[in-house]
Amino acid sequence: MGNPTQHPHIVVHPPALDGSRRVTEGDTTLGIATHLDDVVEILRLADLDRVEVEETDLVEWQGGGPDDWPGLSEHHGQQQA
Repeated sequence: MGNPTQHPHIVVHPPALDGSRRVTEGDTTLGIATHLDDVVEILRLADLDRVEVEETDLVEWQGGGPDDWPGLSEHHGQQQA
């Protein structure tokens, strides 16, 4: 029998060339995030809105943590100049 209290394992994948990051649960893509707020919203839509994305063991951050969104900040800086 499976463990009924088992929690989902969420992975925030390494940034793509544009800085966006894929968010998955197992083999299922939950969404594409371009900012930490997007990860929070993706998890909310997956009924995981009580998860503290920056502090929980349920979320695995690959290729950088919750503050790492390379590429996007560079693009935003260029557009404002």
